[in-house]
Amino acid sequence: MIDILLGLQWGDEGKGKIVDVLAPDYKVVARFQGGPNAGHTLEFDGKKHVLHQIPSGIFREDCINIIGNGVVLDPIIFKKEILGLKDYNIDFSKNLFVSKKTAVIIPTHRILDAAYENAKGKSKIGSTLKGIGPAYSDKISRQGLRLGDILSESFKEKYEKLVNSHKQILAFYNHEYQLEEAEKEFFEAVEFIKGFNLVDGEYLLNEQLKAGTKVLAEGAQGSLLDVDFGSYPFVTSSNTTAAGVCSGLGVSPSKINEVYGIFKAYCTRVGSGPFPTELLDDEGERMRQEGWEFGSTTGRPRRTGWLDLPALKYSIMLNGVTQLIMMKADVLNIFDEIKICTHYKLPDGTITEELPYDICDIEITPVYKTMKGWATSLAGINDFEKMPVELQEYTSYIEREVGVPVTYVSTSPDRTATLERKSGL
Repeated sequence: MIDILLGLQWGDEGKGKIVDVLAPDYKVVARFQGGPNAGHTLEFDGKKHVLHQIPSGIFREDCINIIGNGVVLDPIIFKKEILGLKDYNIDFSKNLFVSKKTAVIIPTHRILDAAYENAKGKSKIGSTLKGIGPAYSDKISRQGLRLGDILSESFKEKYEKLVNSHKQILAFYNHEYQLEEAEKEFFEAVEFIKGFNLVDGEYLLNEQLKAGTKVLAEGAQGSLLDVDFGSYPFVTSSNTTAAGVCSGLGVSPSKINEVYGIFKAYCTRVGSGPFPTELLDDEGERMRQEGWEFGSTTGRPRRTGWLDLPALKYSIMLNGVTQLIMMKADVLNIFDEIKICTHYKLPDGTITEELPYDICDIEITPVYKTMKGWATSLAGINDFEKMPVELQEYTSYIEREVGVPVTYVSTSPDRTATLERKSGL
């Protein structure tokens, strides 16, 4: 069976750390969507590691890591990531496999990304400018390149055809760019990738499942950024929900077992788009600094706010979440009082727990419940039952409201500070 681990908010929930924590129980970790716009941060042995395209099980030598067909891969960033891991003596020939059906990001995808974003003016969506959207667009319009194409004798011809189509679009936008140096780096990276395991990922994965191997599917971004169910158009370009696992890896829905949903004890968002519980005051800035809420990929300050239960319930429903993992509880140490959004008040006075279709166009007023904070450090506590009673009550309240057990609570970035919890449900 295959278990799924994904984010339930707007990304940056701490998925990388939890994959690393859970990886010893799995023989395969597979990324099923997203690209180098993702930044999965792992921290252990006093060091911080940020992975963008490589699955987070890569530091476990007995774990097979698969980059699935639902991912868009930038060869240049892939090469840099691999070279950045050279000090860890990882045997990539044994534990890293990339699907031949993975879409490829080429240099002009990045240039297009910038051209599109500039043309939006004040309506910018906050793209990371990594070429993700244009690469997915080419995939959907059936003109994109896939990783298996680099093995073809006609790859250069296919590449030039795609680049020429991009140049026509860039001419329309009158967007200036330099391509020569980026292309040189791109083709060097393509040659580098040829030395890795390029496979039919769907066969490899289903063979592992048939053999009874435990597989963990790793998502990127968050459920509220899903291209279909997120705050459109302020979303990413892929399906970040559990449904994306089947198409992003080539597995049957009947193979799915547990769905681990990760959420922060509060909320953050990078870039534009609706954020009902956003704090634009000193509290928000304190939360940002305490949680060091700056993008692991872009370095941009993250927007911060209180936990949003209507949005959390929505993500749980979409994904069929069976277990919850609450991250960064320690960030709330600094507050004497903690608020939780329980409902939304719409412009017409309606009180609802549902995310409205026009969430991007209307002003939503959050309805809050206030709880007493624990206002103390959680450092050194390795048993959830010994946590401050206020944190225990906060966790239990969330669990009761959403109807799904909170089975893990994280209290620091280190992999050891992940406490298993006995559910009250």
